[in-house]
Amino acid sequence: MYVAIGACLLIGFLSGVVFTIYKSPGGSGGQAQNVAQQQNNGQDLAALEKQAAESPDDPEIWTHLGHAYFDADDYAKAINAYSKSLELAPGNADVLTDLGVMYRRNGQPDKALESFNKAIAASPNHEQPRFNKGVVLMFDKKDKAGAIKVWEELLTINPMATAPNGQPLKDLITEMKKKP
Repeated sequence: MYVAIGACLLIGFLSGVVFTIYKSPGGSGGQAQNVAQQQNNGQDLAALEKQAAESPDDPEIWTHLGHAYFDADDYAKAINAYSKSLELAPGNADVLTDLGVMYRRNGQPDKALESFNKAIAASPNHEQPRFNKGVVLMFDKKDKAGAIKVWEELLTINPMATAPNGQPLKDLITEMKKKP
């Protein structure tokens, strides 16, 4: 059951991140639309890369470029773009959170935790980096006690916090505490 809860949590987290960034194409002709969307994404990416080259001191462009690489599953380039954005405009909790997600997907959980900690320091009431930090602690670092502690801190900020799958976080914590 612990594995099933963990899998649901992880799938929900990843699905939530992807869903907030992607908008699924509707209607018929899905395969043709996907090809067209990929071409548009490539064109958008090229346009953003050009904008970043022309305006290298604009943190917003770097953030958008990071999002585009995020969408393209190019974690290393997303990390570089988000890092450049943060060099130009330090302390953006949203960018730090996205950077942490990219580090996690890139197999760098310690860097992910570092980014989430910076996001929390920059915006102490920001919920997403706390939830994400708990996910990394639970699944990547195998630190159940640490994950529960972080999620309990999140509940002090928002007692109604939920996991991406809609499960109340307090219920998830209760279930996790029952497991060895």
